[in-house]
Amino acid sequence: MSNKLIALIVALLLVTALFVAAYFILGSGLGAPDVPLRFLFVIIGAVIVLVIYYLTRNNPAWTIGTREVVYMALGAALYGVFAWLFNGTVFAVPSVSQVALRPAIAIPILFGYLFGPVVGFFTGAVGNTIGDMLSGWVSPQWSFGNGLVGLISGMVMLFGDKKRSLNTVMIIGVVGGLLGTLIWLLNPNETNQMAAPFNEPISVFAGISVVVGIVLVLAIRFGLTQQIDLVAAVVWGSLGIVLGIGFAALSDIWINGYSLPVAIVGEYIPAAGPNLIAAAILVPILLVAYQGVQQQTGR
Repeated sequence: MSNKLIALIVALLLVTALFVAAYFILGSGLGAPDVPLRFLFVIIGAVIVLVIYYLTRNNPAWTIGTREVVYMALGAALYGVFAWLFNGTVFAVPSVSQVALRPAIAIPILFGYLFGPVVGFFTGAVGNTIGDMLSGWVSPQWSFGNGLVGLISGMVMLFGDKKRSLNTVMIIGVVGGLLGTLIWLLNPNETNQMAAPFNEPISVFAGISVVVGIVLVLAIRFGLTQQIDLVAAVVWGSLGIVLGIGFAALSDIWINGYSLPVAIVGEYIPAAGPNLIAAAILVPILLVAYQGVQQQTGR
């Protein structure tokens, strides 16, 4: 067994152990009938990660050393704190109360893009769990979905030529996002399941938020063609959001007994849309700032 595989398995086990501890320490899992299903989807997600690793196991992007461990801890801490601050409990946004604005999603995307898929995964999964614990609830499959956001953002390192992957990645992300919007258009009266006011259809802004995010991603893709790093970070990050949040939302079809329209309209759209918008705006800003620091320090 290679050192890269051992490191990945250890990371997955640590994340799962944190899920278990957080879920039961808070008491939210005691006696709940959906506990096995929640952790079944964590296992399914872990299998997906291991399959991706196996198919690309010779790539150095999976290497984990002291540097990566430091960034994993730093990224998780930053994401945990900022996820908590912007979860609607501390900084509520009444004007868009049906949409949970979460600019912190830029953190796992950036850490995944800069330091690799394992760092991105750990940042997203552990950071989201920390934020949830500070807020008083924990949802393991949603934390794993956030981990997938970071992992997929870091998969850009699996490609020697960043430009060659962009169009395929962009098409998959756009199609996935538009499918969610189509389900909303076909089911506009599905009630919001994420934030007050409950049991009312989500607003039009929330419904089209995924499209707005996609438009911003496309503008960056075709408007900043000379800034390949900025474009790649945003495009891969958007794919991470579409697939990672999609994984979490679809899991609730089995866990919470939602129908497909309820899972997509009530959870996926309000989560993925604002995340896409935040990523398109903040990831380039943070990346430019990081590159500026790197140039000043000569690293």
